[in-house]
Amino acid sequence: MSLLLKDRVWSMEASTAKRGVYPLHGFKLGLYRLPIKLEEPVELKSVHDGLKKAFEMDMYADRIYATYRWKEQNMADPDAKGYQEVDLSVTVEIVTGEVVDIIYQIFPIEKFGDPNWVKDYRKKADHFAKMVIDTILRNTILADKMISHFAKTEKISEIAAIQKLEELTPLAKIVLGAKPKPVEAKEEGEEEDDSEIEIPDGAKPGPIDVDYKSKMKSSAAYEAPEHTIKTWGRRGTSNGIMGVWGEFVSVDYDICIADGGCLEACPVGVYEWFDSPGNPASEQKPLMSKEPDCIFCLACEGVCPPQAIKIYEQK
Repeated sequence: MSLLLKDRVWSMEASTAKRGVYPLHGFKLGLYRLPIKLEEPVELKSVHDGLKKAFEMDMYADRIYATYRWKEQNMADPDAKGYQEVDLSVTVEIVTGEVVDIIYQIFPIEKFGDPNWVKDYRKKADHFAKMVIDTILRNTILADKMISHFAKTEKISEIAAIQKLEELTPLAKIVLGAKPKPVEAKEEGEEEDDSEIEIPDGAKPGPIDVDYKSKMKSSAAYEAPEHTIKTWGRRGTSNGIMGVWGEFVSVDYDICIADGGCLEACPVGVYEWFDSPGNPASEQKPLMSKEPDCIFCLACEGVCPPQAIKIYEQK
């Protein structure tokens, strides 16, 4: 259905968005049409759950809703005669599927009880809606998909693609823990609550267990821009226990202290920095995003202080 909106919306072109108004209505409407897909239930849940700390989130079928609320007062002193206040809100809707649209509509102020003393309502609502959209694009799985799209279509480096996304989302708030995280595979009907997982106080002692594949459960893969990274032993979604990432360039992220030696030692640039907020060992990890390029020189394995890395030559 989102494709039908294209014909009904009079829009102005922007770098990532089409924003405009319905011709027959006086309400401001903004429409972002993203060049990515968002279809898997686990991806939808990641976007919905990841932003609960920032916005009021809701989800129905293939649509996710993020609501931002703010309060207006007609005077500074709440004890003064004639003081009034009103709760206002704007909701952003993410329409998922093969086409991803992010939409917001600004209703007339009368919808909130006719507070005619509110100043610059539409300007504020428009600003807050764009802030919500920028925050969604910067913090969730949509960020990874957009970065991958920029890198592939414009043939630029991932760092340049990240910088482009940051430039296109200037109003974004940083929401720790909102980025998509692999979730450990579970038996049907089984759920794991992050609050029930015991998080260690610091880094796990090394070295990496070379037999981790037979001792740890396989977790959901992580979709890097150019490579799908397999994981083992990941628990929950908050980075408390991240397990081992990488099938051939394997790093135990619960041992890794992010000293950066592996990035400097690798002659073919297999690693890049990846944020891991909430992990007790370190807030960043060396992501093996170019794992297939590994030449098995073992340089990274040799320089890792806590011995968190194991290289397995592909047979």
